[in-house]
Order: sequence, then structure tokens, then C-alpha cells
Amino acid sequence: MAKTKRRPSARKVIHTGRRPARAQSRIELRRILVPIDFSDHSKKALQYAIPFAGQFKSSIDLLYVVEPTIYPADFSFGQVGLPSVEDELRQRGEEELKALIKNEIGTRVKARFAVRTGKAFNEIDQYARSEGIDLVIIATHGHSGMEHVLFGSTAEKVVRYAPCPVLVVRLTEKEFVK
Repeated sequence: MAKTKRRPSARKVIHTGRRPARAQSRIELRRILVPIDFSDHSKKALQYAIPFAGQFKSSIDLLYVVEPTIYPADFSFGQVGLPSVEDELRQRGEEELKALIKNEIGTRVKARFAVRTGKAFNEIDQYARSEGIDLVIIATHGHSGMEHVLFGSTAEKVVRYAPCPVLVVRLTEKEFVK
């Protein structure tokens, strides 16, 4: 009589009492911030933000920052601020942002705008923190050499200090979205 091999019925599972960790399967973007200075560069960043917002069913916040206008009067009086120029820039910014939302975004995604006064990178950072922004999509102007030394890079500072991920868009590179 030949012996038959017995197959094991089932493997033993050892329970450690811990649940397996769940992999994060989705990225949630509720609000995307696009800083706008109305240049072609910043409008390109907006063109990246629209499909992102559509894909993730999120909204877009457009932020225009008016840098304080201070002119040196002369050596005896110090610096002189021109609040009327700032007020005009804020008003013009609001009008341009409304037009941008109407013409570029339309009804594809929810959009809102804000105008702030201050240093651009600081205002972008503060806005992202206070409004619970999930992603900043910002353009870089591609300054190099002396221009970069003199003007710095707002995008670089935003990347360094932002409370959330930052996508930096260049004007003349390979397209990621269409």
C-alpha cells in the first residue's frame, strides 16, 4: 500500500494585535493658491492650476500682492510713502483678478481672490497659512546672475517658507498639463 502525502490545510496566520498600516491612496487638495502679478509667467501658473483644481475638485485662490510704494524724498525728510498709489494698485488688482477669473477660469472650478499689501513672499506664506491652502502653484521669472542678486526670487522664498507643497512653473519648459 502506497502512502499519500497529506497537504497542509491552511497556513497559520500569526496575529500581532496591530492593524496593518493603510497606505495613503489619495491626495486631497481642497484649495490651491496661485500668486498672480499679471505677467505671462504667473498666467502660465494659473493654466497649470485649473486642471489640478478640476482633477481634485478643489478651488483656486488668486492672490495679488501690492508691494508698498516708498520713495526717498531727500536726505532731510527720509522716505515718503504714497498711499494713493497703493490704493489705486489694489483697486486695479481687484478689477484684473475679477476679469482673470471670468475669462480664464469661468465656471470650470470655484475661484476666489484676495489683494494684500506687503512683501510678496511673506504675504503668500501668511495667506497660505491663514487660509489652509493645500498647494501653491507659482511661476518663476527665471532671473539669473545680477538680476537674481538684486531682485531675489519670490518663488524660491515661497518654496523655502510655505506651509504646504509648492509647484514651481517656468514659462518655457516642457509642458506638464495642457
